[in-house]
Amino acid sequence: MAKKKKDIPNYGKVTHNGIEYYRTRVTDADGKRVAIYGETPEELYEKVQEAKRQIEDAIYRRENPTVADYCEKWLKIRSATIRPTTLKNYEKALEKHIIKPIGHMYMDEVTTDDLRLVLLPVSKQSQSLYNLVNMLIKCIFYSAEASQVIEYNPSAVLCAKGGKPGKEKDALTDEQVKILLDTIRDLPPYLFVMIGLYSGLRREEILALQWDCVFLDEKVPYISVQRAWHSEHNRPVIGTELKTPAARRDVPIPNCLVQCLREAKEKSISDFVIADSNGEPLADSQFTRVWKYITVRSTAERVYYTYVNGKSIRHTVKPVLGGHQKNNPKIVYTMDFQVTPHMLRHTYITNLIYANVDPKTVQYLAGHENSKVTMDIYAKVKYNKPSELVSVVNKALT
Repeated sequence: MAKKKKDIPNYGKVTHNGIEYYRTRVTDADGKRVAIYGETPEELYEKVQEAKRQIEDAIYRRENPTVADYCEKWLKIRSATIRPTTLKNYEKALEKHIIKPIGHMYMDEVTTDDLRLVLLPVSKQSQSLYNLVNMLIKCIFYSAEASQVIEYNPSAVLCAKGGKPGKEKDALTDEQVKILLDTIRDLPPYLFVMIGLYSGLRREEILALQWDCVFLDEKVPYISVQRAWHSEHNRPVIGTELKTPAARRDVPIPNCLVQCLREAKEKSISDFVIADSNGEPLADSQFTRVWKYITVRSTAERVYYTYVNGKSIRHTVKPVLGGHQKNNPKIVYTMDFQVTPHMLRHTYITNLIYANVDPKTVQYLAGHENSKVTMDIYAKVKYNKPSELVSVVNKALT
């Protein structure tokens, strides 16, 4: 069967540098007229057809974006209103848990079942991760619905509950605090730990703290929280945007911390309270190394791998309390408990509650914007001891 002859238009001609070309114009996806050239009418015709296909695809994608395209657009819009660290967390969660499984799908093709399948593997992980991914899905599809990108919102009926509950956050006991401080005295993390335990500052607030916000000679010494730290490409970034407006606060500090800070200030060569050897704020990897001075001295089980003949062999080490590290006998396993930076802050808040400080004062000192956060901790600490509540209950019910 004879091949159908193409109906090639009569294109105009132009001359560039002594060479004659055929030329026509098409309207691109942005409504602009764009010139296309070819040495022959047939070549120009093929170029025009390909350009039209690309323009139609671009217009369709703009009106019917893929999940990946819309996620990128949504992140760009949100970047103006959220902190860089939050944006970074959103980017990671979107890429791994949403874009990777369904990023290729068009927004108007996604069904509720598709989203349930996205959440299925996440539901087997932590509750906090599940809540984050679930929140991102809902935000993205509600935004698309409001912008009339989609007519039906498949996320509207998703279950809000899922994931494995995290472990209860425990505060350090007085004995554990003593062991921790004795263990790391004269070691790099000591000052950080003291600030966390006795002022309750968040990690990003401690790492951004400068001496101009430490008032040791006032009648009531205090720390003024004015800056926050975050890391970009393992580089420290110090800014004045805090986690919440409530995080900007003045925290009175006890004598033990005042003395510790005085000694540190005398030796300091930096504007920063916590700094590296050059007086610069710590990078993320530097802080990890500093914190390792604590983790290597605990009896937590370790796992490491060796490679023999190309095969990975797993080894487990179970340190014994009072024992010495094999490769470095100077390191003694003195702690039969684990410590995280957040535990220092949690211990501070817990101690305030044990001291009968009222919830609103605790909320201010902790820099909690939402009183629910404070009251949840308050209730668990204050009202989770039957032996202390029995007299109250007997009095109320007899």
